[in-house]
Amino acid sequence: MILRICLSTILWFTVIVNAEVTDDNANLNTQQLEINATDYVPQQRLRDLLDLFNIASVAASWPRIAHDVRTPNCSLHMVDYFRGLATGKLWAMKMDDASGHYSPGFFFGNNYWMGSINLCSAIASDEAEKVIKFGEAKAGLSSAVSYRHDGRKMRNDRSPFVPGFFVLKLNFHASNLTHAPRTLYIGLCLPSSCTEADVLAMAKNLHEDKNEGQSHTTILDVRSPTKKRYEFTSDPTFYILLVTVICVSCLLIAGTIYDLILIRRSQKCAELKAKSKELATDLSSGGLGCITYDLTSAMPNREKMEKARGLNNNNSDENLAVESLDHQEETRSVFAEMLLSFSVVTNFKAICDSSVGSDTISSIHGLRAVSMAWVILGHTCIIVFKYSDNMDLRKTVEKEFWFQTITNGAFSVDTFFFISGFLVAYIYFRTNAKGKLEKLSKGVNEVTAGALHFIGLVGYRFMRLTAPYLFVLGCVELLMKYFEQYSVFEPPTMDHDNCPKFWWRNVLYINTLFPVEEMCMLWSWYLANDTQFYIIGAVILIVAVRHLRVAAAVVSVIMVCSWAITGLIAYNNNHIPNTDDPLALFDMIYDKPWTRIGPYMIGMSVGWILFRSNCQLRMSRLTVALGWMMSSAVGLYLIYGLYGQELNQLGGAAYSSLSHSAWALSLAWIIIACSTGHGGYVNTFLSAPCIYPFSRATYCAYLVHPIVIRIMALNSTAPLHLGTDSMMVYFFGQLVCSYLLAFIVSLAFEAPVVTMLKILKRI
Repeated sequence: MILRICLSTILWFTVIVNAEVTDDNANLNTQQLEINATDYVPQQRLRDLLDLFNIASVAASWPRIAHDVRTPNCSLHMVDYFRGLATGKLWAMKMDDASGHYSPGFFFGNNYWMGSINLCSAIASDEAEKVIKFGEAKAGLSSAVSYRHDGRKMRNDRSPFVPGFFVLKLNFHASNLTHAPRTLYIGLCLPSSCTEADVLAMAKNLHEDKNEGQSHTTILDVRSPTKKRYEFTSDPTFYILLVTVICVSCLLIAGTIYDLILIRRSQKCAELKAKSKELATDLSSGGLGCITYDLTSAMPNREKMEKARGLNNNNSDENLAVESLDHQEETRSVFAEMLLSFSVVTNFKAICDSSVGSDTISSIHGLRAVSMAWVILGHTCIIVFKYSDNMDLRKTVEKEFWFQTITNGAFSVDTFFFISGFLVAYIYFRTNAKGKLEKLSKGVNEVTAGALHFIGLVGYRFMRLTAPYLFVLGCVELLMKYFEQYSVFEPPTMDHDNCPKFWWRNVLYINTLFPVEEMCMLWSWYLANDTQFYIIGAVILIVAVRHLRVAAAVVSVIMVCSWAITGLIAYNNNHIPNTDDPLALFDMIYDKPWTRIGPYMIGMSVGWILFRSNCQLRMSRLTVALGWMMSSAVGLYLIYGLYGQELNQLGGAAYSSLSHSAWALSLAWIIIACSTGHGGYVNTFLSAPCIYPFSRATYCAYLVHPIVIRIMALNSTAPLHLGTDSMMVYFFGQLVCSYLLAFIVSLAFEAPVVTMLKILKRI
């Protein structure tokens, strides 16, 4: 009993003590909460600091702001907008909802607070739009105002005016948030009666009193995608393209129909030939002797005709090696052949042909197709990241190992330079050695003959490249003018201004000799450089026929000078590869011909080596193994070798100077090995017939793929949100769409021109 009483007393004492401790802890927690609630309430959040265009603030400051708004209708409609918000009108709240506001991701590169242009456009009443337009055009402001104030005619979800969409561009800088000013874009749904100048005045007045302390805002510009000031029908370029498309379409239809008629006639002749053989067999077996009729002499020899039209070639510089028919084998007039050059059926067969010419290095097709896919991947990343709400993701993924494939995508262009130089030299020497090269002059001195020969080579290339180039150039001008006015995003370049002014530089292939800010079709820098290299290469080849050592010395001097100039520019500008943006010195190193000519010269040298050896080089297994190991090591180092490394100033200059030529040397072994029977599985892959169609359409794919990427990006009404999966979807989508469009342009412009040039050479 005594023990039980003691245990009960201890238990009750423990409960009471625990209760008191719990009460004390509760009191302490309450005091802490009271302290937190009093002392740690945030005075200003990020969303408050970045509330850069608040319609409530505009309404509060309207008496001061209204003095700078010059359009009377704009002032009246803005007051209606304020009243609609104050009274809870649905249309007013929709307009506020359609406007852009701060959204999360500021520190991850979200610079686009675009709102919704589609929602803003859907708010307007069709009836209100008609009445307002009629009132402004016929009765002046009074009819519009009377209708606007007649509330009985307006439903609660319809605005009394037509909303318009504006994009406000500004620089925001807060020393405690950003190291440098950030360019922000804010979509605003406001009355369409307001002009860009009115909205600009509102924004500037709104921020006059806010630029204090650690944050500062500078209003840069206002655009309105709903003003619709540009129309295709008012642009002369549109009519030039329209007439061109109509004429080419008619030629394609006529040429295809004529070709189908010939195909049908050839099939009938084949059937008749088969019947004649059966008849001859029957007569012979009946003892009447071998009485036959030569019906085949009247049939068109389609195989020879197709060979004469160059159908087994890839519409590239390989066409210099095409053998033409002798004149006595011609069965068609020149006009008929010209018309047949537009046949979609035949040209499509040519592009998709699984065979190549005897003078063709088949592994070139694989290199060209792979490099084109690499180019599209790089350009997709560059453009898509520009219009994303997490563009700083690029800074994160650039630190990943495999992203070096994209960062170092510039080497894909060096592949094209190498291939161009190789084909020009290899085919030139092969055709000259066979005596098939056209004699442009006879009985004249060496200088005159060389000059005429040079004019012929350059003229052939100019005519072959320029037709599709001009067509795409016109399309770029029209599309960029359209998107500059109608897209909620700014175009990535100034093509809408530069193309009308400086298109002639593109046609002359000299646009890389001018500042990049004035360049039309920025990606055309490659075509300009390649053409300039071709001109230099043509001179070297003409000299090399009789003075090989002089030509070799010129090639060596050009390469050494290119390395020295590139290294000097990189050193003076402290350009460090892998740390700086690969395009940081675009206008000084990236697009200049004197810094990129190295791979072209190496390609020409490899072309001469394979011609001289007739693609037959005996090498031991050890030599082959060492060659593949060195080529692979150089290529992989150039793409991935700088990962996690930082070069000094001298090392960066040396890398910038020699890396492009080193890449060409790694390709040189691949071509030599694949051409001489030492390619193995690499040659099997690069020479796969399924790659040939994509290789033959590479030129047009290069021309059109940035257009496809820009259409996707600039047609969007909101920024993209990028990730690994979405980037892969974007890339493969761009790849497929680019090649589909490239096949169309090639069928319509490239293939017909190439075929006509072959016909003219036979005349």
